[in-house]
Amino acid sequence: MGLDRIDAVSIVGVGTLIAASTILEGVLVAAALGGFALSLSSWRLYGGRPWEALAWLAWVVTAVSLVVPVGGAMSTVVFFASLLVGLGLLIGARAGLLPEVWVVGDATE
Repeated sequence: MGLDRIDAVSIVGVGTLIAASTILEGVLVAAALGGFALSLSSWRLYGGRPWEALAWLAWVVTAVSLVVPVGGAMSTVVFFASLLVGLGLLIGARAGLLPEVWVVGDATE
């Protein structure tokens, strides 16, 4: 469960966006966070980690819920539900609790 290059990029990127939130408008930072999470999701999918890609996609929903507020309790439910789903998928994938849905490379090896 060690960190790889994409983990380092995500830590630096999210840290940079958090620092940018002190200067830029919150909606702009949330939109940038959504785009960044979507990019990380595609990197994870391309790297053969579909559960982690789904986790990052769930966090895209979290960022979008900040940019496009539905209003009322529904907005809060969408925010926290997608946040927890992403966290569960990421931890489950890293801990080996989720089944392997595909193997990168030749499956006969």
